[in-house]
Amino acid sequence: MDALTAEDLRRLPRDKQLALGRGLRDGMPRRRLGELSGEPRRDPIAILAAQNKARIPSLIPVRRERMSESPFAFYRGAAAVMASDLAGTASTGVRIQTCGDAHLSNFGLFASRDRALLFDVNDFDETAVGPWEWDVKRLVTSVAILGDEFGMSGDAVRQTAIKTVAAYRTRMNEMAQMCALDRFYLKTTALEVLDLVSRLSKSASKLATETVSKASRNTSHRALRKLTATTVDGHYRIVEQQDIAVRVPEVGLSEAAAMVDEYFGSVPEDVVALLACHQFEDAVVRVVGVGSVGTRCYLALLTDADGSPLFLQMKEASASVIEAYFPQDLRLDHGRRVVAGQRIMQASGDPFLGYVSSARRGSFYVRQFRDMKGSVEIASLTDPDDLALYGSLCAMTLARSHAQSGVPGVIAGYLGTGSDPNAADAAFADFAEAYTQLNREDHQRLLAASEEQWLPNS
Repeated sequence: MDALTAEDLRRLPRDKQLALGRGLRDGMPRRRLGELSGEPRRDPIAILAAQNKARIPSLIPVRRERMSESPFAFYRGAAAVMASDLAGTASTGVRIQTCGDAHLSNFGLFASRDRALLFDVNDFDETAVGPWEWDVKRLVTSVAILGDEFGMSGDAVRQTAIKTVAAYRTRMNEMAQMCALDRFYLKTTALEVLDLVSRLSKSASKLATETVSKASRNTSHRALRKLTATTVDGHYRIVEQQDIAVRVPEVGLSEAAAMVDEYFGSVPEDVVALLACHQFEDAVVRVVGVGSVGTRCYLALLTDADGSPLFLQMKEASASVIEAYFPQDLRLDHGRRVVAGQRIMQASGDPFLGYVSSARRGSFYVRQFRDMKGSVEIASLTDPDDLALYGSLCAMTLARSHAQSGVPGVIAGYLGTGSDPNAADAAFADFAEAYTQLNREDHQRLLAASEEQWLPNS
């Protein structure tokens, strides 16, 4: 159906948004949310190998190793594969600012500027304007894959998926009843998370408390002690760690220092004044995540006049996996696209968030590294109730992020308020079940693939 962008719809009053959303069911029945594409699939290994073309060659094997660990690890690194599959599925045609990779591991804790610990979406490499349904499918499928990987029964996996979608739907209905300013100011603090979890699950409460405590200790000074050594002349140097922090020929210190200087131009004046109190000390390539392995990601250390540290992560931004199917605003290079998407979707962003781009180096986005950041140990969510609770928390958070595009009434009207069961909840769960099987098969394809298949064609 014809695309409906947020720009077309955000000025509609609440009742008209809700009515329009309900009307979308005529052309796009909610049961169709459960359908996989009927089109022939592209080879998933070929899609991943094509991404390797722009990666640091020495790190391409590390990417494969990390993706091979489990079906969930494969899924984390296969956003491009899923985007290809989703491109052939039906949708409402409503396009908003999406995360682009909203799986369970891309939510977490971080500190706001006023040092409050918040829970939110925390990865925006793939952010782009696209169908809201893609984010929901990406999230609920990650819940189903993890439950399946833990050996939960088929019924338990389905119920966790349904509860996750129901939480998104319920939260979106709440967003539709709020004014735009109230939605804008809404945040989920760590204290609110702890309160919610403590009332629902004793085991999850213990896990959440440990996660919050660990995040609170994750400061720049702690990173300095863990990640650096002091030279004989008193300077700090980041210590190399195999497959984590490496020095490679492509990255010279002068290059990294020049990028830090250029980045100053992308942040507000108050942050520039703060950064001006620091000088560049050192940088390495930081091997991050699963799907991002092999992209150029620098960890830079700056210190002030008294030696206090500031760590910045400068991560290469390439085309979003969404862009192949939904062309984006050509005025934004990829680093600026990531920054813009994060600023729209996060309740309270990193004050150091910025970007640096050049024709020679490519495009990067910059953020503070490991400042009161933390995430739930996904491997600990082996109890179905705990997995459903965390999935629901992420879903509620995603709904708030989606609502910032200004059309919560349209999405809420389409999803509906009914339950027992809600048609959309059941359909998204159907999709998650089917895609879990597909992802399991793709993981096996990766394990069986030859080096020639994995390496990009020259």
